[in-house]
Amino acid sequence: MMRQFRIATAQYPIDALDDLDAYEAKIADWVDRAAGQGAKLLVFPEYGSMELTHLSGAGARDLRRSIEALDRLIPEIDSLHQSLARRHDVHILAASAPVQGGDGVFRNVARLFAPCGAVGRQEKIVPTPFERDPWGILGGGPITVFRTRIGMIGICICYDAEFPLIARAQAEAGAEIILVPSCTETVRGYWRVRNGAVARALENQCYAVHSPTIGRAPWSAAVEENHGAAGVYGPPDLGFPENGIVALGVMDEPGWVTAEIDLDLVAAVRTQGAVRNFQHWPEQGVVTAPMAEVVDLTGRDG
Repeated sequence: MMRQFRIATAQYPIDALDDLDAYEAKIADWVDRAAGQGAKLLVFPEYGSMELTHLSGAGARDLRRSIEALDRLIPEIDSLHQSLARRHDVHILAASAPVQGGDGVFRNVARLFAPCGAVGRQEKIVPTPFERDPWGILGGGPITVFRTRIGMIGICICYDAEFPLIARAQAEAGAEIILVPSCTETVRGYWRVRNGAVARALENQCYAVHSPTIGRAPWSAAVEENHGAAGVYGPPDLGFPENGIVALGVMDEPGWVTAEIDLDLVAAVRTQGAVRNFQHWPEQGVVTAPMAEVVDLTGRDG
């Protein structure tokens, strides 16, 4: 398993795309640039794929019609990311999207693509009030940790990062990196998610990697305003920066933010740090995290 590698997290602009080919070219270019910088894990934000609802014309102003139109494109979107992960030998967290399940219900789903072709899915556990009504997107599950060639990875989609027991469940199941894709229309929303990511890195003594959408899309009812800065955070302790900020982008400026990840630091700080938040968690009292499932994406089973 790779213990040191480079990560790239996107400050991803929502664009008005003319067709699916333009989207595929955009994603291919972003992946090519990150892989060219040596990144082995690429993180896209929550709801970044909503830019494709521009293809539905006036339907992009209708929440239900827009997500139904996007849902029909998910197979092509996923095939693209799977192909790019293989071609560049990288892991890619694709932008999450509303995906309709067999029960007819839409849930917000992030997909993690491994270079071996394996794909992991994490549904958002706790929807925001806007997602619930008027969007009609419900919470899902289970809480999952992905075993990959570059370490154990958990995903907390936006609002989920503001609830400590979700990330704690992932940490207890072995997660060393928590990915936090987000989509927030206000600066205060960005800070809520960022503060959540920082807190999860502190209490679980791991990396938290934040990727936001940015830019304006007045043609969309869902992502018309977007603010944020990508960041990589760790516990301010042994081997990590004194302020815990491993890397941080410029607010609302599109591009990749890259950082060097050293998972040996996670192991060291959990056992030798000045404080031992990860170990001492049970001493709070009865604060029990739910169980998380571990899904293997290494390709060793085929």
